[in-house]
Amino acid sequence: MTATTRANAFADLSDFQPQSPRPRNVHPEQIDRVSKDNGFPSRQPVEPVTQPLRPAARRHTTGRNQQLNVKATPETIARFYRLADERQVVLGELLEQALEALEKATRPSR
Repeated sequence: MTATTRANAFADLSDFQPQSPRPRNVHPEQIDRVSKDNGFPSRQPVEPVTQPLRPAARRHTTGRNQQLNVKATPETIARFYRLADERQVVLGELLEQALEALEKATRPSR
């Protein structure tokens, strides 16, 4: 088994000189054309196409401190926010009203 020699971490590097950068032979317009022709995505910011699903921040002190996460379609989410805005209630209150209405509608009649 042979021992390998390691580089001396404390060696004198005073004679070290960094290389000078090489000049570019390619113009930025040429780079843009090649990237566009080959389908490279741009890193420039894109303007949002659609309205955000959630309007302005909804912060109310209501005593509700538990979170419920559900997956829904964008249409259902927009409908939920629209109904809360029309009734001028917070989202938790709208959920409670909806659950009460569902329970009332599905209770067996006496």
